[in-house]
Amino acid sequence: MNGLLFALVIAALGVLFTAALRVPVGRPGWPRWVGRGLLTAGAVAATVAANVALYRNDSHFDLTASRAFTPTPEVERLVRDLRADVDLVYFYQKQDPAARNAKMLLEILARESPRFHVRTVDPDQYPGVASRYGVHAYNVAVLESGGRRVQVNSTSDRDIGLGVVRVTRAEPKTVCFAVGHGEYDIDNMEYHTHFEGTHGHSHGGEGTAVVLMEQHGLGRLRRALESLGLGTRKVALATAGRVPAECTVLVDAGPRTRYAPPEVEALSDFLSHGGAALLLLDLDFPVEPAMARLLERLGVRVGDGVVVDPQEHYFTDEQMVAVTSYAPHAITRGLALSFFPGIRPLELVSPAPGTTVVPLASSSAESHVRPLGASPRDDAVRTPRGARLLAAAALGTWTGAPAGTPFRAVVVGDADFASNSFFPYMSNADLVLSALAWLVGEERPSTLKPAVEVLPRVALTGRQVRGIFGVTVIALPGLAALAGGVLWWRRRR
Repeated sequence: MNGLLFALVIAALGVLFTAALRVPVGRPGWPRWVGRGLLTAGAVAATVAANVALYRNDSHFDLTASRAFTPTPEVERLVRDLRADVDLVYFYQKQDPAARNAKMLLEILARESPRFHVRTVDPDQYPGVASRYGVHAYNVAVLESGGRRVQVNSTSDRDIGLGVVRVTRAEPKTVCFAVGHGEYDIDNMEYHTHFEGTHGHSHGGEGTAVVLMEQHGLGRLRRALESLGLGTRKVALATAGRVPAECTVLVDAGPRTRYAPPEVEALSDFLSHGGAALLLLDLDFPVEPAMARLLERLGVRVGDGVVVDPQEHYFTDEQMVAVTSYAPHAITRGLALSFFPGIRPLELVSPAPGTTVVPLASSSAESHVRPLGASPRDDAVRTPRGARLLAAAALGTWTGAPAGTPFRAVVVGDADFASNSFFPYMSNADLVLSALAWLVGEERPSTLKPAVEVLPRVALTGRQVRGIFGVTVIALPGLAALAGGVLWWRRRR
């Protein structure tokens, strides 16, 4: 729309200029001066009106291939969707090209929403302003909204956008991570780029046992949550006896030992009072009877074995199940390819009254379940082929719970996909962050995701690898051979 208005204003000015060139000189005397006065006044009025229209409907054109002078699209959408006023003061260094570019991007963003108020200040020229805001460095953004203040030291519009997410969060929310059963540690930043096992990332394949990836952690996930303004902490149910009141969500990522009955009771009590839980139950987690009853109350039964998908998998490993389509849900909105490095099957059962459970992700119709420790070549132990449920979400109220306190829960048969080694790739980060956003009650999670350091690589599913192989190794050489044969045959004649 702004581009159309710009074109119309330029066209009007062109018409005005052309008309002025063709205005007759007129008769001598006062009629000529009156005509010139009216023409001058009309030209000035048209020029002023055109400038006002351009100012109120400003358009930004960036002809660079890298869009270096345009804000990130996610940040633009974030600013346009603001529901509360945000005041931003950016203290920049004039000699820094990156700071000048950040200043320009922020001024462009200020025109995207009347709720986003931007002021740029050179602290060398106005040291008093910097002192009043407590700023003692260059390239610092001070954001204020609803009595909250956040400082971001960066020249990146994405970092400043994440600051907007933090400062507009209405109330503090904490994601608690369960410990005490060998879960992945949120303080562990270790990761690796290879796949364990003699058959890729195999779990229970021939000659291997269940892979216990001791060096995996959830440090990248914790860092992403904190950049979004969510607090994180550890909780030991065995010693605490309950889930602390400040926990908005309880995450249990990769437990390896059985829950004790009091721990199951603590989790059940947390959910009955409107809590939320993300349960990432890996292959080697023994589901004891009390935990199984709790899961069935949510409408989910956890199966044994590992899902093998010959059709949709990551690269060449059939046990790294890839998911390209999801069931409709707030969590899965906009997700692309994600993959699970060894996942156990789930099954939907009738939940408790007042609870609704929906599937989130499933394997392809060609998948089957292989028992742990079974040989990949042993067809006798395979289950019938068919789609296997991989993740499900439950929402409802506990029987006898206080009114108006619905619980939320997400159950996934794998924890590796959220670990440091696999969190940054494809949509794995989007999946776990969207699940947590839904669990904390943010139905419209921010489209702005924190940047995660990742080694450059091209990730392909097995089907894509076969397609590329067919085109580059079979089709193209075949066409060249066919063309050569036809040419030889024609010359031979």
